[in-house]
Amino acid sequence: MPFFVVDVALPVPLQRSFDYLPAANDERRHYRPGQRVRVNFANQLLTGVVLGTRDQSDVARDKLKPLLQRLDDEPVIDAETLTLSEWLAHYYHHSQGEVLDLMLPAMLRRGSHLSEAEERHWHKCSEQPPSLRGSKQQALWQRFEQQAYWPHSELTAAGFSLAQLQRLAELGLIVEQQQVPLPAINAEPQAPLTLNEQQQSALDQLDEHGFSVALLEGVTGSGKTEVYLQWMQRLLDEQRQVLVLVPEIGLTPQTLKRFRQRFAVPVVALHSGLNDRERLQGWCSAKDGSARIVIGTRSAVFTPMPELGAIIIDEEHDASFKQQDGLRYSARDFAIVRAHQRQIPVLLGSATPSLESLHNALTGKYRHLKLTQRAGNAKAPGMKLHSILHQPLTAGFAQPVLQRMQATLQAGQQVLVFLNRRGYAPLLACRQCGWSADCRRCDARMTLHAWPRHLHCHHCDHQQAVPAVCPSCQHPELEAIGQGTEKAEQQLLTLFPDWPVRRVDRDSVRGKQAFDQLYDDIHDGGPCILVGTQMLAKGHHFPDVTLVVVLDADAGLFSADFRGMEHSAQLILQVAGRAGRAEMPGEVWIQTLYADHPQLNLLLDNGYHALALSLLQERQQRQLPPYTHLALLRAESEDRHQAEQLLQQCRQHIQHWQRQHPRVRVSLVGPFPAIMERRNGRFRQQLQLHGAERSALHRILHQLRHFLQQQRLPRNLRWHLDIDPIDTL
Repeated sequence: MPFFVVDVALPVPLQRSFDYLPAANDERRHYRPGQRVRVNFANQLLTGVVLGTRDQSDVARDKLKPLLQRLDDEPVIDAETLTLSEWLAHYYHHSQGEVLDLMLPAMLRRGSHLSEAEERHWHKCSEQPPSLRGSKQQALWQRFEQQAYWPHSELTAAGFSLAQLQRLAELGLIVEQQQVPLPAINAEPQAPLTLNEQQQSALDQLDEHGFSVALLEGVTGSGKTEVYLQWMQRLLDEQRQVLVLVPEIGLTPQTLKRFRQRFAVPVVALHSGLNDRERLQGWCSAKDGSARIVIGTRSAVFTPMPELGAIIIDEEHDASFKQQDGLRYSARDFAIVRAHQRQIPVLLGSATPSLESLHNALTGKYRHLKLTQRAGNAKAPGMKLHSILHQPLTAGFAQPVLQRMQATLQAGQQVLVFLNRRGYAPLLACRQCGWSADCRRCDARMTLHAWPRHLHCHHCDHQQAVPAVCPSCQHPELEAIGQGTEKAEQQLLTLFPDWPVRRVDRDSVRGKQAFDQLYDDIHDGGPCILVGTQMLAKGHHFPDVTLVVVLDADAGLFSADFRGMEHSAQLILQVAGRAGRAEMPGEVWIQTLYADHPQLNLLLDNGYHALALSLLQERQQRQLPPYTHLALLRAESEDRHQAEQLLQQCRQHIQHWQRQHPRVRVSLVGPFPAIMERRNGRFRQQLQLHGAERSALHRILHQLRHFLQQQRLPRNLRWHLDIDPIDTL
């Protein structure tokens, strides 16, 4: 057999591929790019991806290892995805093997076969009305008259036996098959809504062919989703698939429900709330073209879709689209790259677009579409800043706010209280000696939770019991200072004993069905108080909410992060947008200590767009993104000084390299400690790299990564690069 080696990408941090001899009895024709193989690497069993074959290797033949197993006869990763993985690896300075590993469902990463996504199904194969005995067999056949195929598990769950199914099969009425399950198709899809003039204008300007990016900037409740739906119908009519990205799992069920009601095609969801088998099944349905619409969170952007016709990114500004560990990619930015390669359109939607996307729209790089009025008869809510400076508060609420809440409930309407702080209280302290419950592993205080009662660090997830007395002075009374959603819920139940209070945060809606049930309860329409974190703010439609109360609007006004005001304004307007979305007018009360804050007043008086233009002007003056390009090199260690010393070496290396290449310039800031220097027992330092030209920045980052990989670092010293970071603290 002629000698050849198989070029394999492995999920390891080295930016190179690896040569292996073929598995026993395999020939060269058996290997194609995109197949998976099992290999032995550094005494580990890994699943790799074939990149190709070669006639020679830089490694001596007697040093090469054979592949343990070829897992696929056909590639599971197509040529387009392989090319995109190269782009991701190059842009984010990551190994291609780790990128490809991230693109695959967990079961395929572990070596499972595609056939494991299949389930037992029964298909109707005759239209002739049978002569059946017994009511059970007749009821079973009626099922197949309603729908041509059924999963075996659904039929048995409905009370039908295997013997009854086999009897219909013997009569030639149904046949058993193995296939990837698909959701039932809605036989009577809902009719589209009538668009207003602005919605119709936006829809008419959207392309169905060729690469383009459109930013649909629409105030909350303006009907952006209806524009999405009617545009998608045009694409589906052309037998094309559509990928829809949403930022949070909480948005997926309601979006999925609405899309399934609207379209007579299979719609699948992909998000972290599914188990591994469900994710593989959804991935396979998209890959073979069965699923025509895929709705998912960040990682769904990698889903293979052979007939992909468009990508929609809802709430495009949301930070959840940026991965914060491992491969720190932006799903929004990668979706645009993927669309460019495929030459298809992208639609970005938001009431509060990111400054980067808005800048691209204002400079003509993106098409800019605006919806400035709410759909139907809904009116924009009135917004009021209420100063609490030197004002008495009851359970954190100003008296006029409580009076307005009471009036709203008595009118049979709902109130939403926004407090972006989980737990009972953010601080447990002793007023006798000043002791506070600090996390032992972070520069942060532990949050007191009441149900179950414990102290919890939301940064490193460390939990511990609540001390009975002060650990410092043994004083018997410890005080819970400040307010979280648990405490707010308890106080609201006391203040409004006649009305139900429903808390919405990560602690109260754990599990697959919890949010669905809560969402249904809210939509029953009875007067109630909703209290919760930003989980309530993102895209939800609560038609009976007419009053929104924002308790902690000041949290982001003085952030050290240059994006702090942008993110704060987005959050305030997103939660404010839950008010008055139906026939009844809405209002928003924002409690603040800084009622004269100029940017806060600009937001309320002139809207997000005016504030965004002001912030863009500041960014341009300070030469910050989007007017420059930013990367962060972060290092962390259990030793306070190791991380700083490493970044100092990196700074010196960059400065030395730039002296040799004077035309390639970036500016350096740092190293300096992160705002929270110690997290999870590790001290964190960072070095900022700013470049006026993206190409120059990436050229230096390439040199920097090469330098770092040559260093022999202590085992507990880690580093990573973050390109286009969202969090700079």
